[in-house]
Amino acid sequence: MRAQGKTFLKYVSLNVLGMIGLSCYILADTFFIAQAEGEAGLAALNYCIVVFSLMQGTGLMLGIGGATRYAVRREQEPHERCAAFMHTLFAGAVCGALFGIVGVFFSAPIAAALGADAQTLPLAKVYLTTVLCFAPVFLANNILLAFVRNDGDPRLSMFALLTSSLSNVLLDYLFLFPGGMGMFGAAFATGLSPLLSMAVLATHFLRRKNGFAAGKCRLHVRVIGNIFSLGFSAFVGEAAAAISLAVFNGIVGGLAGNTGVAAYGIVANVSIVVASVFTGVGQGVQPLASRLYGAGARAPLRQICRYACVCTGLAAAILYAAVFLLTGPIVAAFNAEQSEYLRQIAEPAVRIYFVGYFFAGFNLVAAALLSAVSRPGRAMIVALLRSCVLSVPLVFLLSSAGGLPGVWLSFPVTEGAVLCVSAVFLGQSFRRDVRGVRGGPMSRSGREAGQS
Repeated sequence: MRAQGKTFLKYVSLNVLGMIGLSCYILADTFFIAQAEGEAGLAALNYCIVVFSLMQGTGLMLGIGGATRYAVRREQEPHERCAAFMHTLFAGAVCGALFGIVGVFFSAPIAAALGADAQTLPLAKVYLTTVLCFAPVFLANNILLAFVRNDGDPRLSMFALLTSSLSNVLLDYLFLFPGGMGMFGAAFATGLSPLLSMAVLATHFLRRKNGFAAGKCRLHVRVIGNIFSLGFSAFVGEAAAAISLAVFNGIVGGLAGNTGVAAYGIVANVSIVVASVFTGVGQGVQPLASRLYGAGARAPLRQICRYACVCTGLAAAILYAAVFLLTGPIVAAFNAEQSEYLRQIAEPAVRIYFVGYFFAGFNLVAAALLSAVSRPGRAMIVALLRSCVLSVPLVFLLSSAGGLPGVWLSFPVTEGAVLCVSAVFLGQSFRRDVRGVRGGPMSRSGREAGQS
């Protein structure tokens, strides 16, 4: 079990660092745009994050779904490994092209539909058009990150993510301030960063340690469907954030105008960083859980689940303490115009909203574990409950009863309710269902994994 613990710490720590790095894409944009464009830029960006989250969710769905299929079939014929990679790349190319078309022709209507007004629409349109034109690059990067991670090199994936994030921060500064390129500069910096990540990931192939590679294979709709289903909970997780963000923007905008949306923009962007920690735990656990599940190693798989739960609880406590104590400086960092009204809205919002991550962290990790052991249906239910099924009705109900505080409180209430479902699903899956692949006897490799 010590070996399991060391492996767990290696994969989870590297993925958490990598996901924090990835989350800084938008956070850096938010900080620099707040300095350069003020409240209007901050509100415009908050409308754009809805679409960015959907694009990012698509990349995670393809990467996690394809890499999970690859990990489960890693010990099978080389053709199976190649097929998993090529089907994922094909799906990524199609989805990337669709996002690009949407960006070129529909950015303005989408921004208007999300709530942008005469003041924020021009800024939102420029950002959306630019970022969506880079969609193929974003999706390809997500796919390569997941496959390299599942191919036994989580350190390289983490380094690639951090490289792209740091380059985004540097390019943001250069394009926005010395360059004076405004919203276009921020979006252009964000779009260039995954190219640097892919350059780092290319070294995995140059070292000839890769278990997957591009090659000829016949495409099957069934395989693409399986990839989508295995990664769908990750997409719905991002879609949950997008749906909640869109609904919150509409309600907060109705209650407090663009200043309210800008305040929620601060909450939403800090939330991306906090959520990335738990997403990193889930992505770190996924290759381990998939491998143990494929080998039929029941006891080590349960131990990995326990490690993930303990890690999630500790992370939630530390993160909330940090956010609570640093609420004032966090809000001030994004309040370039020193608006007292913005501060009065944002500070209580941060302290109420982030209570939800005591529950949301477990829900994110639970969805990853369920997908890893081929329970995509249950993972999907968890993700759907977090998105439209519970969160949307609750935010309308609680905002009607309590105004802005009710809006912020709806997130903890939703996640707390979903946690009950997650706990039941995990208990059932790991107590009854996980007896080797499809309930079969534990394989020799599974026994060996258990003895480690």
